[in-house]
Amino acid sequence: MSLKTLNTEFTRFIFVGVVNTMSYYSIYLVFHNVFALPYLLAHIVGFFISLNISFFLNCYVTYRIKPTLKKYLYFPLTQVVNMSVSTALIFIFVEFLHLNSNIAPFAAVLFTVPITFVVSGRILKDKVHPK
Repeated sequence: MSLKTLNTEFTRFIFVGVVNTMSYYSIYLVFHNVFALPYLLAHIVGFFISLNISFFLNCYVTYRIKPTLKKYLYFPLTQVVNMSVSTALIFIFVEFLHLNSNIAPFAAVLFTVPITFVVSGRILKDKVHPK
C-alpha cells in the first residue's frame, strides 16, 4: 500500500484526531493532576483549548481549506455533540463503571470520532450546490 492511497480525507482526519487527542489529554492531565481540578472541569478546560487546535489542524491538514472567521465561529457546532457525548461517557465510565478518571477520556474518544468526522466535514467544507 502506497502513501498516496493512505492520504485520504479520513486518514488525515484520524492523524489530526490523534494529534488533537494527545494535546487534549496532556492538557487534561495537567489540569486534573497538577492543578488538582476535578476531572469534569479538567475535561472541559482541555476540550475548549484543544478545540482551537483542532480547528486549524482540520482546516490545513484534513480538509485543506482556508480557515475563515465564519468557519471558526461555526466550528464549535461540530463539537456540541462531541462534548455532550464525551462528557456523558466520561461520567458513566468513572461513576458507574469505576474506570480510572485518567483513562476515561481516552475511552470516550473511541465513541466520538466517527460522529465528529461527519459533522466537521459538513460544517468546514464548502457545500457544492448542483445547478
